[in-house]
Amino acid sequence: MIFKFSPKTTDFYKVFLCHFSKQSYKKKLYTHYGFTLIELLITVAIIGVLATVAVPGYNAYVDNARAMQAIADISTIEGKLESYYRNNNGKYPPSLTEAGAQNTLDPWGNPYQYLNLSDPNDKNITGKARKDHNLVPINSDFDLYSLGKDGKTASPLTAKISQDDIVRANNGRFINLASKY
Repeated sequence: MIFKFSPKTTDFYKVFLCHFSKQSYKKKLYTHYGFTLIELLITVAIIGVLATVAVPGYNAYVDNARAMQAIADISTIEGKLESYYRNNNGKYPPSLTEAGAQNTLDPWGNPYQYLNLSDPNDKNITGKARKDHNLVPINSDFDLYSLGKDGKTASPLTAKISQDDIVRANNGRFINLASKY
């Protein structure tokens, strides 16, 4: 035999059960499921704290990845310049165009800078060369570098605007941030 309860009987059992569980019948009928304003504010605060911690770490990761890309690009361009040197009787090209590295941009959107230091016809070349903290040129064959994140540079690597540059120094034995040289 199947028991069917009428709506009045069903209400009676709900009131009866609520009485023994110490809940009001009306409260039981109108219970809403959702988030309170406090719960939402706490969630937003937690997300804000996590973002505050994560964003600087992400930005540092992106800057490091761009620096590594610039180092790889400089190594590739250096290979093209050395190939030109071997194929042209020991002379470096006057510009990156002749070496096949024209229109090459660094990860920050600036063109790579090149200066042929071995050209005997240019008397003012040593004034344009990149220099270390003793104001001694860091290369004797050619300078090749990226302007870095800020897009600015100065001849001595100790200048504040040169610290983020990616430089080739010691005739190719060092390629990294100018601040690490």
